[in-house]
Amino acid sequence: MRFVEAIRSALSAIAANALRSLLTMLGIVIGVAAVIAMVAIGSGARNLVDQQIRSLGANLAIVTPGNVTQGGARLGAGASSTLTDEDADAIRREIDGVTAAAPFVQGTVQVIAGGNNWGTRIYAIDLDWFAAREWDVATGRTFDPEEVRRGDIVVILGQTVAKNLFGEEDPIDQVVRVRNVPFRVIGVMAAKGQSAFGQDQDDVIFVPLDAGRRRVIGRNYAKDRSVGSIFVKFANEEDIEPGIENMTTLLRQRHRVIGDQEDDFSIRNLTEIANTASASANTLSMLLAAVAAVSLLVGGIGIMNIMLVSVTERTREIGLRLAVGARPRDILSQFLIEATTLSTIGGALGVALGAGAAYLVARIAGWPSLVSPNAVIIAVGFSALVGIFFGFYPAQRAAKLDPIEALRRE
Repeated sequence: MRFVEAIRSALSAIAANALRSLLTMLGIVIGVAAVIAMVAIGSGARNLVDQQIRSLGANLAIVTPGNVTQGGARLGAGASSTLTDEDADAIRREIDGVTAAAPFVQGTVQVIAGGNNWGTRIYAIDLDWFAAREWDVATGRTFDPEEVRRGDIVVILGQTVAKNLFGEEDPIDQVVRVRNVPFRVIGVMAAKGQSAFGQDQDDVIFVPLDAGRRRVIGRNYAKDRSVGSIFVKFANEEDIEPGIENMTTLLRQRHRVIGDQEDDFSIRNLTEIANTASASANTLSMLLAAVAAVSLLVGGIGIMNIMLVSVTERTREIGLRLAVGARPRDILSQFLIEATTLSTIGGALGVALGAGAAYLVARIAGWPSLVSPNAVIIAVGFSALVGIFFGFYPAQRAAKLDPIEALRRE
C-alpha cells in the first residue's frame, strides 16, 4: 500500500508542475523515440535486403566468365563466354553436395502478342534453373525434358510480362512473337518480386536453352554450346565453400588453365554476399541505436537536474515529513519513484512517437519497418533505469536532510 501511495504522490508532484515535467521528459522522449525509430527502420531495411538477396535462391553460387586474353590483349571479365553446357554437366556430376547446376544465357527482347508489345529480359535455361532459383510455375507447366533437348519454341512468362501482354486474359496456349519467332506460352511463373539490385524479377520470359541460343539470343552461343553463366545450388550451406574449391579445380582442368595462369572464370558465393549484407545492415542499425541512446543519457541528466531543483523547492515539506515520523528511506523511495515515474512516462511517450516516426519514414522511403516488441521493452526498461540512476543522487540528498535544518529554511 505504501508503494501505491508513493506512486500517487509522484504523479501528483509531476502534475503540479506539468510543463516543467514535460520539458524534463523531453530528452527521454526524444531518446527513446530515436532508438525505436532507428531500430525499426534498420530491422526493416535488413529484412528487405535479406528477402531480396535470398529471393535468388538459398545455398547458391554463380559461375561467370572471367578475363580472356586474345592476341596479348586482356578483354576483361565476360567479354567472351568461356563456359559451356558440358561444364554444368561436369559440376552436377562430379562436385559433392550439388543438387542443381543451371546453365543459362540472357538478353533483352521485345515480345509481341496481338496488338500489345513489351520489352523484357529473356533467359534461355535448362530444367535445373527452377530448382536452383527455387521458383515455381503459378499456372500452366514448366518445360519437359524433351522440349529442352529438342529446343522447342515454347515460352514461360513472368507475371509482369503476362499482365502487360494479356491483362486478365489467360495466356496459356497463346502465341507470342520474340524477334519474329512464334513461341507458344505453356506457363506463367509465380511472383518473385524485386531483386536486391532493384530489378523486377517478374519482368522476364524463359525459353529452352537451345531455342534461345539458336533462334533469339545469338548464334555465337549456339556455335560452341557456350552459356553466359551457371547457377550452382548446394544441398547445405556447409557444402558451399568446399564445393567452390572443388569447382575451381575442376574448371581449371577442363579449361586447361595451368600453373599460375589466371582463371578464365569467376565463382561467387551468393549466400556469403547475403550474410555480409545482413551483417552490415545489422551493424549499421546497432550504431544508429547507440547514437540515439546518447539522447537518453542527456534526458537522464535533465531528470537529475530537475529533481535537485525539486528537492530544494520542497525542503520544508521533506523536513515536515521527517519530523512526523517518515524514515530517510521513505524519502529516498519517494523521490526515486518520482524520478523513475517521470522517465518511464517519457519512455512510453517515446515509444509511441518512435513507432509513428518509423511508420512515416517507411512509407516515404518505401521500406518495411519492424517495431520489435523486444526493442520496445528494452527502450522503456532502459529509460526506467536512467530514471533510477540519475534520480538516486537527488533522492539520497533529500533523505539525508536534517529535519530541524529543513524546517528552518524559508
